[in-house]
Amino acid sequence: MSLPPGFLDELRTRLSLVDVVGRKVMWDARKSNQGKGDMWAPCPFHHEKSASFHVDDRKGFYYCFGCHAKGDAISFVRETENVGFMEAVEILAGEAGLPMPARDPQAQQKADRRTVLSEVMEQAVQFFRLQLRTGAAGAARAYLDRRGLAPATLERFEIGFAPDSWQGLWDHLRAKDVSEELILAAGLARPSQKGGRPYDTFRGRIIFPIRDARGRAIAFGGRAMDPNDNAKYLNSPETELFDKSRNLYNIGPAREACGKGLPLIVAEGYMDVIALVEAGFGGAVAPLGTAVTEEQLRLMWRMADEPIIALDGDTAGLRAAHRVIDLALPLLEAGKSLRFALMPEGQDPDDLLRAKGAKAVQALLDQALPMVQLLWRRETEGKVLDSPERKAALDKALREKITRITDPSIRSHYGQEIKELRWQLFSAGRRKPAPGQKRPPWKPGQKRWAPPEPPRAGTKASLLAAADEAAFTAMREAVILAAAIRTPAVVQKFEHALENLDCATPEHARLRDLILRHAERGAEALCEEIEHALGHDALENLLAMRHVAIIPCIRKPGDIDLARMTLAEEFAKLTAHHGLQAEIEEAAEDLGHVSDEAVTWRLGQAAEARNRAASGSQEDNTEYDTGPNGARINRDERNRLNALLDQIAHAKPRK
Repeated sequence: MSLPPGFLDELRTRLSLVDVVGRKVMWDARKSNQGKGDMWAPCPFHHEKSASFHVDDRKGFYYCFGCHAKGDAISFVRETENVGFMEAVEILAGEAGLPMPARDPQAQQKADRRTVLSEVMEQAVQFFRLQLRTGAAGAARAYLDRRGLAPATLERFEIGFAPDSWQGLWDHLRAKDVSEELILAAGLARPSQKGGRPYDTFRGRIIFPIRDARGRAIAFGGRAMDPNDNAKYLNSPETELFDKSRNLYNIGPAREACGKGLPLIVAEGYMDVIALVEAGFGGAVAPLGTAVTEEQLRLMWRMADEPIIALDGDTAGLRAAHRVIDLALPLLEAGKSLRFALMPEGQDPDDLLRAKGAKAVQALLDQALPMVQLLWRRETEGKVLDSPERKAALDKALREKITRITDPSIRSHYGQEIKELRWQLFSAGRRKPAPGQKRPPWKPGQKRWAPPEPPRAGTKASLLAAADEAAFTAMREAVILAAAIRTPAVVQKFEHALENLDCATPEHARLRDLILRHAERGAEALCEEIEHALGHDALENLLAMRHVAIIPCIRKPGDIDLARMTLAEEFAKLTAHHGLQAEIEEAAEDLGHVSDEAVTWRLGQAAEARNRAASGSQEDNTEYDTGPNGARINRDERNRLNALLDQIAHAKPRK
């Protein structure tokens, strides 16, 4: 419907914005100046104690300095009453005594028909309520009593009863001169397939009236009294009044409760909503016999920024929650999300209330999980992630979910949160061996599950060897960490290698953890996190190390190719070096068990692998010798090998 020019201006002229807003707020007398139309109050759109909500009555606009809500009388009514534009105009026009413009004939005819159908539905409500008091409803009353519904609750929710007869409601409405066509159009009866009289839609059921946001009866839900009935719950068919995908049970009272600061709780059924409301959770609603729809989600977000999904604590309830997640991901906006309160297994909100009371439900609501955490649990719970392939499958599944988020800022934050959860999951597996437990032999490419065992004390050579081992590892790690900090874009490619890096010092371990958690946010944010956690000196000292500062990718931060090449070479050096250390340790243990030639050959092969990795394009200035087999061997490693071979030559075979 289009409004004639000047109608809205006339409406705004007749209204006082202070009067419109004053029904929803308490003015701050100290800050307000009513004579000038300059009024202040706590904002009705977000919870606060200070008066940051300003109304300028002369200009006809409001603005909140806290949440930045702004608008005029029409927008205020739309937001606080959860109605559309034309409905808000009609409400304000009625208050101002301004007649609404005449609609076009077709629109007027449609509105008139909806009004007539609503009147028919109201007659049906009264019929069902009266039937609950009859002798035929004895079993229904007993059931409601067992469920703890007091007479006041039955009145509040207008609960009724449909007698188990084929034309009970039909005959009642026809006796009141309601046309057959209107009864059928309202969904109260169905035509007979055998050519006989139409029969009632609801028979032998407890009846729950369904009203729209403005309180008009638009449909019914019925619970069967016969346990053998094929449909335990039955809703009205879709009609000119009723679209089940665009309505929620108890939406009107819940909207009012949410406006007063109560949380919006989405339960599964009518009885859950009634039990929650009676326990003090007035913002409870339920979808109407179907899974939550996109339109229903948008309705919820107009009522509350973070509705709490409180579905049954069984497999079906969890599947329903997962469907809601998949539906909501593309619709997420800044400040609009969902939380999930997981009921105990086998219970719904009504069961929990009757068993443990409102405090138990409130505790679950307080612990409601953000949507990202339930998404993570769905993809990881019950799964064994003990191989790179399984971890890659998890990464792929999570990426597919996150890419469905259309808002780039929310998508980025979800990626960061998933990264944090992933880090927590896989870092938990990094454990040192139990005391006395022997480290298994190292294999190329295998994650080293603990640092090498320190050499036995007692000789100067062993202490020098230990110092050399730690120094080499620390040097390589420093280059890796510095390259990742200067060009964090390469971290994703080397994520698994970084996760498996057994750092030589606690400082390196903390740097590694910070890189894994914050690299996705970029170099500047990563450096800020490092400085906040470790202080400015930690980063400055790392980058100032001589062997770090000369690396090309450190001098050229942001060069992804250089950083990728550096990390690949440094990880290769570490892998080969650890392989050599493992062979030396195993050879020392095997003295007397194998021939000298076998041990010598194993050490030579390990040294050759170590030095092939060390001879990368960004090789440092370490001096090398050439071994008998042509392998270039670091002189320090050569000295250690010679010392070990001397031990072999003089060792006595073990018995």
